[in-house]
Amino acid sequence: MQTVQSSLTSNLSGLFDTLLAQQLANPRDRDIFRVRWQRHFNDCFAGLQALYAQHPAWPALLEQLAQRLVSAYAQRRDALKIHDLAREIEPDWFAQARMVGGIYYVDRLAGTLRGVIEHIDYLQDLGLTYVHLMPLLQPRYGPNDGGYAVQDYRAINHELGSMSDFVELSDLLRTNGMSVCIDVVVNHTAKEHEWALKARAGDPAYLDYYLTFADRNLPDAYEQHLPEVFPDFAPGNFTWYPELGEHGRWVWTTFNEFQWDLNYANPMVWLEMLDILLHLANLGVDVLRLDAVPFMWKRLGTNCQNQPEVLDLLQAWRAAMRIVCPATIFKAEAIVAPDDLVQYLGLGQRTGKLCEIAYHNSLMVLLWSGLASQRADLLTQSLLNMPATAGNATWITYVRCHDDIGWAITDQNAALVGEDGPLHRQFLSAWYSGEFTGSFARGEVFQYNPITNDRRISGMTASLAGLEQALANADPTAIELAIRRIGLLYAVIFGFGGIPLIYMGDELGMLNDHSYVHDPCKANDNRWLHRPAMNWALAAQRHDPTTLAGRLWQMMRSLITIRQQTPALHSAGQTIPIWTQQRHVLGVIRVHPLGRILILGNLSAEPQRVALSVIHEAGLVSNLHNLLEPAQLNIDFQSAEIVLDSYQCCWLCGQTKNF
Repeated sequence: MQTVQSSLTSNLSGLFDTLLAQQLANPRDRDIFRVRWQRHFNDCFAGLQALYAQHPAWPALLEQLAQRLVSAYAQRRDALKIHDLAREIEPDWFAQARMVGGIYYVDRLAGTLRGVIEHIDYLQDLGLTYVHLMPLLQPRYGPNDGGYAVQDYRAINHELGSMSDFVELSDLLRTNGMSVCIDVVVNHTAKEHEWALKARAGDPAYLDYYLTFADRNLPDAYEQHLPEVFPDFAPGNFTWYPELGEHGRWVWTTFNEFQWDLNYANPMVWLEMLDILLHLANLGVDVLRLDAVPFMWKRLGTNCQNQPEVLDLLQAWRAAMRIVCPATIFKAEAIVAPDDLVQYLGLGQRTGKLCEIAYHNSLMVLLWSGLASQRADLLTQSLLNMPATAGNATWITYVRCHDDIGWAITDQNAALVGEDGPLHRQFLSAWYSGEFTGSFARGEVFQYNPITNDRRISGMTASLAGLEQALANADPTAIELAIRRIGLLYAVIFGFGGIPLIYMGDELGMLNDHSYVHDPCKANDNRWLHRPAMNWALAAQRHDPTTLAGRLWQMMRSLITIRQQTPALHSAGQTIPIWTQQRHVLGVIRVHPLGRILILGNLSAEPQRVALSVIHEAGLVSNLHNLLEPAQLNIDFQSAEIVLDSYQCCWLCGQTKNF
């Protein structure tokens, strides 16, 4: 095997030299490419070898890989090559405290890409350095899972603009200090994608791009262990297509009948998707959000998520990208259990070889749980049980996103704090749907599964935090508490470690949007409840502190400024949950060579007290001050306690003791 590998790599080196001479006229480009090839190709080769070394297409895969890598680099613009060098000089750029992001649907924000260009000043005014533009690539017509059923990866959704519009926007964002993130659906394509159309036309090569079956034997065997993602409107995981093959075939459709799962056991699928990733990076994309990445490899007898081969696929892609476009990084859209999730950030021998960032779904879920229960014990216990991550990767921390909230709280963690896991999850669904007596929330149940009693939740941050109900009741006290809840949630994610993301409209307190029910393509998917069109009239109030929008804007703007002026919030620091000896108060220590910060968050509507001894044990011994509100640090020296107001969050600094 070693002789075969040496022969293959030797042949590849010769092929690379030929390709470089043919396609790269600039000697400096050839030298840079060769250095990156020598540094990263072994990681790419190792991932591919683990998957495809026994496949008949193995030698052809390597030859085509060499050709596509050199071709992609030859097509890369000089401005992006310089951007690559800058990012290689500062490889931890995404971990810096200056990183603060926003998430936006282009059509909901500004109608088109040209509309976004016209509103770049708004993004700058907020202080963003990272902008995630929701599905941009051409989806299928009709229902398309919010844009995640891609018909053409090389075209921009024509309703949003053109490819030249996107290139102009990405260049403007980069010039103005903002990195751009877009979505790439890697698990499936729309059934109207070119590959699927060729498969439906009878081309056996393209039929092998997808997972299809002549009868129900294997689908039935797989179904015994597969969950249903959308049990309400897309039950099951397979769809019958009579036009496939001679007599029809079952197609693996994890999400919807119009989304066909790709067959990554076919090496050409991996290569085709790499070509797409390189193409998008060459448009100026800084972050590629890999959608549905845990589902890419299937194994009978499992839930077909988080299989080890997925990590090989990612490692090979990541290394190939580093050869051509090292300025572009990967974000894993892996909404899975913590032990599985951290794998995508690279552990052990894969440290630094997979995705640089991933969503901290557990933190988001636990914060909403803590807000409903007004208790920190489950939140603290669950965070303590989170596996450690590598220092050269980090989290995306967030309060809300375009998707629903699934109550990913384990029975084990719940039991450790005296809770019943299923009952607590039912309570959370009842609370945030407004069914629970005394709830402040206005959300809606998404995808009720009567078999598991699982109910997820849709809703905007402000509506779930009580602002919608408080405004409807014209209750000034309730309005104040809702604003404080929003501030608490965002203060925690801004200090926790990672890149905090502001969901579209949260900076203005935008509420649920029920207009989606009038659109036949959206009416059966209440996630559109929390995908409202930008309210520019509300945005015009953002500098008026006498308005609700102005208060929330100033609160968010202050958080951003303070974070960006606090180098100790670099993501390489440690995040250590602690017991505050106060069930209503969350405690998290941020430890970095540049400083130590203790985050205290009161999850209760009532003032709470934390003993100074807890603060001292956290390493802060004197000269305490609150970074968020320097004038708002209430210390009761008589009882030796810090008093936290309702829903108050503090970032405490001070003189530290030696460790």
